[in-house]
Amino acid sequence: LIIHELISFFLHLFSALGSEIINGKKADEKSMQYMASVQNNKKHTCGGFLVSKDFVMTAAHCRFDVVLGTHDLRKENKKMRYGVKMICRHPAFKEVANGNDIMLLKKHFLALSLIPLPIQKLNLEENEICSVAGWGPTEPGKSGYVNELQVLDVPIINKDKCQKLWRRTLKNVICTGGYKAKSGICQGDSGGPLVCNESAVGIVSFNNNNSCKYPDVPNVYTDISRFSCGSLVVLHKLTRTNIH
Repeated sequence: LIIHELISFFLHLFSALGSEIINGKKADEKSMQYMASVQNNKKHTCGGFLVSKDFVMTAAHCRFDVVLGTHDLRKENKKMRYGVKMICRHPAFKEVANGNDIMLLKKHFLALSLIPLPIQKLNLEENEICSVAGWGPTEPGKSGYVNELQVLDVPIINKDKCQKLWRRTLKNVICTGGYKAKSGICQGDSGGPLVCNESAVGIVSFNNNNSCKYPDVPNVYTDISRFSCGSLVVLHKLTRTNIH
């Protein structure tokens, strides 16, 4: 079963660490209407993205309320805010560095726009250009978040090179720029999508020890296409939590 079937199953059943955008640009207001601000106590903490009318996908280490329908968080209103009914966090998730940093947030959302997911495992080309977006600070060392959604083009980094630079095995991930770059992700918008060829292929997960200066390692994303399931047993094992 591919990830689309996972979502379909939950429709019937019901249910940072990385990432501000450094040196990006303001996103066009009519673009990326699938982008969500995932919040805690009405404060932006992560990004997310709408993959069906009932599910927002984000990183497993993020929190739960969702704002959809604006690129400018100053323009948020009550109709844009959704209290999540249920979370579906990958059962093997423990911490971001160990992988499985993926979660679905269940609620009936007003679908402005959906972004498609991969239908098969991907083999992205090195230096292929993709994009990432978020509301985090736009310069290293700044605190808080920007009000207007920022977007940035990033190159794909070879997986073997990425693991060598990180000096560890990285499971089910995609790596992009940050390494030898002055732009990329940082603390504040984990959970946002890495978009390649108009599909969400990755989820912003983590970078180098909360450093936004990118001295020596790439940025790391959860590879959505690697989360396929061989049977419904796996789906039943997903952690489902009601939100009261």
